[in-house]
Amino acid sequence: MSGEPALDVLVIGGGQAGLAMGYHLGRRNLRFLIVDAGPEIGSVWRSRWDSLQLFTSGRCDNLPGMPFPAAADTYPGKDATADYLQAYAAEFALPVRLNTTVTSLTRAGDGHYLAKAGADVIEARHMVVASGPFQVPFTPPIAAELPPEVHQLHSADYRRPEQLPPGRVLVVGAANSGCQIALELSASRTVGLSAGARIPTVPQRPLGRDVWWWASGLRLDRVTAQSRLGRRLAGRDQIVGTSPRRLARRHRITLRPRVTGVTGRNVAFADGTYGQYGVVIWATGYTADDSWIDIPDATDARGRLRQSRGVTASPGLYTLGRSWQHTRGSALLGWVGNDAAFLAAEIASRAG
Repeated sequence: MSGEPALDVLVIGGGQAGLAMGYHLGRRNLRFLIVDAGPEIGSVWRSRWDSLQLFTSGRCDNLPGMPFPAAADTYPGKDATADYLQAYAAEFALPVRLNTTVTSLTRAGDGHYLAKAGADVIEARHMVVASGPFQVPFTPPIAAELPPEVHQLHSADYRRPEQLPPGRVLVVGAANSGCQIALELSASRTVGLSAGARIPTVPQRPLGRDVWWWASGLRLDRVTAQSRLGRRLAGRDQIVGTSPRRLARRHRITLRPRVTGVTGRNVAFADGTYGQYGVVIWATGYTADDSWIDIPDATDARGRLRQSRGVTASPGLYTLGRSWQHTRGSALLGWVGNDAAFLAAEIASRAG
């Protein structure tokens, strides 16, 4: 797009955050483009394991302007979510350019931003980094010590039980993904689940109501990251659904503490015990990667974007869809639209 007039806004990332941003920018008649590295809208969702279900119900999964086509008390799967995102982009004719990976972001002397994608340089007055919280799968260094005969993969690469070779399975990481995968595998495998720090568990449906119905009614979904309660909650993840202890009782999953070392095929745990496994699944989360952003006044000592409610120190540069960007729901389907509306108003005000 070199040589074309600068856009008002470039949105980097075409998931739920980027699409919600596009909806609000379109309502303000700003000239914008959404770019995404995937081959189709919703491809990140389709790439997750087959049985994945949202831990938010259909009641809570709406992007602005279009309800999610699911019953209020059901929990959509990954393909239904991807289908919804595709339908959403089509409904509002959002300008999305696929197969476009932004590899660098810099700021020009006139204050505009330059995003390099392949041979193209896209210029915009404002940039919204909406690449989400699930960027780079994190696998601990200890994984390199496992021998080749142990089949190992990150949860990002897990699809279904049939893809795994025979043998006992160890799932490392007992947050939502690890618990869901361990539960699925327990129907056909001997499964161990390694948990580090104990993670609080919230039932999916306390007293017969969805947990997010309660959270909304008690206004817990509006607790901000800067508040005293928000700082406590943001520092510790929560499992929504079945706790590791209940998985152990009901599904014969063996709970293990933190992995501390590997000797041959023996995996050592923090309580001094060992176990041998044919398969290890690292459900150890993701890390943010802002290394492609070369704007020093907007990043911290580790090279990560610094933001407050999505606004960075570099005028015209914003983030969207990050965990606890403003509230617990900032990275969730049904709440990201609130942050998008706020940023769209900020951008429109600055655009004059």
